Amino acid sequence: MLSSEIIKRPIITEKSLQLVENLNQYTFEVDRRANKVQIKKAVEELFSVSVVKVNVINTTPKQKRVGQYTGYAAEKTKAIVTLKPNDKIEKFSA
Repeated sequence: MLSSEIIKRPIITEKSLQLVENLNQYTFEVDRRANKVQIKKAVEELFSVSVVKVNVINTTPKQKRVGQYTGYAAEKTKAIVTLKPNDKIEKFSA
């Protein structure tokens, strides 16, 4: 897989921005087939930073309902990437 296929999008929420400020951790939605090594290489290649650690969270599909119709929300995989103290990803800072 290509690096651009592994990293789908950044997750920007209040909690993820606190992780950036306090712990230098960045959150991304990633492809479900990617493992930690592939995620690490993709982040290092796309953003030119040094990755220390990668944590992966697999979410289960939740049941959703719209009127009389029921279904499930899509499964997602999130990756929390810890960078070296001196490294930053500029696209996260507003």
